[in-house]
Amino acid sequence: MVAWTLVFHIIGLVFWIGSLLVVTQVLAIHAEEPLPETRETLGRLESKLLRGFTHPGAAIMVITGILLVTQDPNYLRQTWLHAKLTLVVVLIILDLRLTFRAKAFQEGRIEMSRRESMVFHGAISLIFLVILVLVLLKPFGLHRRQARLGTCQGANRSSGLQFTRNLTKPV
Repeated sequence: MVAWTLVFHIIGLVFWIGSLLVVTQVLAIHAEEPLPETRETLGRLESKLLRGFTHPGAAIMVITGILLVTQDPNYLRQTWLHAKLTLVVVLIILDLRLTFRAKAFQEGRIEMSRRESMVFHGAISLIFLVILVLVLLKPFGLHRRQARLGTCQGANRSSGLQFTRNLTKPV
């Protein structure tokens, strides 16, 4: 069950972050486009991406993230997860801000510049990369403290002993 939940969590990640990055690029092109019919087409593309990929991807990520934590509540004690969740909240805020700005831009209520779109793009990319580092390295997790104290969790200890036994066996 955990493996499938993780698969859908990653699928949601691809849809959410990928389409956010595409939307920011389309907005940058839209901001500099002089032809009204092309601007209208780009506006429809932005809306379709946000409604069809970005927000469903975000929903899948949040739901599967909650499921993953409920399957192992010990994650809530991990400092790296607190940092990740904080950054996810920032991503949600950026997503909503981008959505409202794009809608207002399409309706002609505000102007957006290419620079503003690229700032969104850079911020989303940077936050995603930091989340990736946190998830993969778990830099201030419980296992780091245990390793410094010289203790290991059961699975790591047994696999380490097995490795040692294999090295000391005569061939």
